[in-house]
Amino acid sequence: MRQFHWHRRLFAALVAASLLLAGGCAKQAPEAAVRAQVQALQGAIDARDPGAVHALLADDFIGNDGLDKRGARQLAAGVFLRYRDVGARLGPVEVELRGDADAIARFTVLATGGSGGFLPERGQVYAVQTGWRRVDGEWRLRSAQWQAAR
Repeated sequence: MRQFHWHRRLFAALVAASLLLAGGCAKQAPEAAVRAQVQALQGAIDARDPGAVHALLADDFIGNDGLDKRGARQLAAGVFLRYRDVGARLGPVEVELRGDADAIARFTVLATGGSGGFLPERGQVYAVQTGWRRVDGEWRLRSAQWQAAR
């Protein structure tokens, strides 16, 4: 049971990270660029591409329970191998800019595609808060916190 609990947390981090993928955000307004990264992360999940998820993360990324950048990639790879139909559907994204190079994005995610284990077939809704930092002109995910929505 504890193993499934750990995987659930890691999967949620993966979902949060995957929602943030996108390239070429330097030319967009900061809020639009962060929103594009969130959508790109969803695209990476839909494409089942752990490398694309990894590419969106800041080197010092931290998620629930100390999940780091390497761990997020490993989690993504494991989830994609175990569950064929993993999907993530975003709710409205709220972006709060904090200066020129930092932002917070809050949203809900409906994670679907499991076979009844820690990721149910019908889905689980998570409340997600992500921290973003502009690094060399591109927004990178620096933190993600998530919990099952009530």
